[in-house]
Amino acid sequence: MKLEGIITSRLSCSIYLVFEYMEHDLAGLLSSPDVKFTASQIKCYMMQLLKGIDHCHSRGIIHRDIKSSNILVNNEGVLKIADFGLANFYDSMSRQPLTSRVVTLWYRPPELLLGSANYGPFIDMWSIGCVFGELFVGRPILKGRTEVEQLHKIFKLCGTPPDEYWTKTRHPLAAMFKPQFTYESSLRERCKELPRTVVDLMDQLLCVEPEKRVTANSALQAEYFYTKPYACDPASMPKYPPNKEMDAKSRETTRRLVPFVSLVYKPDKIFSFSLLIWLGARNNNIFSLICLS
Repeated sequence: MKLEGIITSRLSCSIYLVFEYMEHDLAGLLSSPDVKFTASQIKCYMMQLLKGIDHCHSRGIIHRDIKSSNILVNNEGVLKIADFGLANFYDSMSRQPLTSRVVTLWYRPPELLLGSANYGPFIDMWSIGCVFGELFVGRPILKGRTEVEQLHKIFKLCGTPPDEYWTKTRHPLAAMFKPQFTYESSLRERCKELPRTVVDLMDQLLCVEPEKRVTANSALQAEYFYTKPYACDPASMPKYPPNKEMDAKSRETTRRLVPFVSLVYKPDKIFSFSLLIWLGARNNNIFSLICLS
């Protein structure tokens, strides 16, 4: 992201960073019913994403919060990685522990869910695998509500690690969260409608053992990028109306509120619709009680 300027506030002692304008994020585009990415578009976005993260990793930086809403796209088809608020330097020779409380839950790799404090660039590769799947299905592929449920969903999709993995890694929460049952990977069965080269790369990205996960540089050499249809030119991408995750959430809130607003309307009474909508956005239960009273 290009830094356009810095603004300071004397009143609040705050510093504001002004970055270049990007019309969309991937989460917003994927949630739009009018947007459907082609195989060439997905390949173009993935190539740009992997090149960007490879640039970071080669300079010792791990992002630690890769997700579709942090991947921005402009109307020239250029993709940029945003929100480095959780980023950190990584040194493979250093034993300094890092916090495991990073990466948004749906994109968090199993080693972090198991409490690992010794990790590196491979956590970003897992997140990229989640984004890769999301580009094809149009929604997050691993939507757990809790950390335990997230781990369970991961193991059911990607399989459980072998016994030697648990012995070797000694993750802080391994004894608590190690599954009672052994799962085989169901990724290929779940993705059987996708091309083999897509599933091959996804399988390498979503490997539950981090040291076996593919690097960004190696992923760029995957067969997927060298088979037809090839990645399109970014300049040939369609131009969409501005669309971000915040817009998608606003559309979803409006969709859920419309039935309640129509239910509460009575011509002979005056209602404060702005108050009702605000309450509905904050708490659907409160809103329902008001509507039915």
